[in-house]
Amino acid sequence: MRSVLADATGDRLELDAYLEDFDKHFWHAGGAGFWKLERRQTFREPGVKSWEAFFRGEWGKALSLISEQRGHYERYFRKIADHGFGLHRVRVVEEPISPYLQWELNLLRLKEQCGEDTRVVGPGGIALLESDGALPEIAIIGSSVLYEIMYDDDGNLSGGVKYAESGAIAECKRIVLDLYESGERLDSFFGRRVASLPAPAKRHLQA
Repeated sequence: MRSVLADATGDRLELDAYLEDFDKHFWHAGGAGFWKLERRQTFREPGVKSWEAFFRGEWGKALSLISEQRGHYERYFRKIADHGFGLHRVRVVEEPISPYLQWELNLLRLKEQCGEDTRVVGPGGIALLESDGALPEIAIIGSSVLYEIMYDDDGNLSGGVKYAESGAIAECKRIVLDLYESGERLDSFFGRRVASLPAPAKRHLQA
C-alpha cells in the first residue's frame, strides 16, 4: 500500500484544513461507504474525556465515560444510516494488546453496538503487505477521496494527505476490503481476548 500511495499525487493538509475537508466529504460517502484502516497500536486523544481518564490511570472512570456515550453514538450512527452509507473499520491488533488499544477496543465495541462495522486482523494477516513499510492509517470516503491520516511522534493527530486519483483509491480500497474479509468480527475478538483483561497498569499507560 505504501508503494501505491508513493506513486500517487497527494495534497498535504495541516490539521485544521484536514478536519474541515474531511467533514465536507464525510456525509457524502454514498453507497460505497466509509472505510478506515488503523495500524498504529498507540495514539493520544487529548480532549476525549474517557481517554484522558484512562491516561490518568482511572480505568473504571474511563469505562464509565465510554458507557455514557451510548446515546451520542446511537444518534450519530442513525444519522449516518439516514445519509445512506455505512462506517466500516479494519483494526490491526498486535499481542500483547497495548494499554491504548485495550481502551480503544472498549470504545469500538460500544460503537459496534450502535452501528459501526469493525473487523480485527493480527500482524500475521498483514505481513506480506508491509514489505514496503508499515501500513498507513487511511480513511476512504466513497470512491473519490482517500486520506492518509498523519500523526506526530507521540501519536497526536497532525493532519492528513488527501488523494483523489481513482486508481490509487481503488487499489487501496481493495486491500482494505481483503483485510476486512479475512478479519474477525470485533464482538467475537472482544469476548475472546479483551473482556477478561485486567485494568492496564498505570506505569504502562504511555507504552
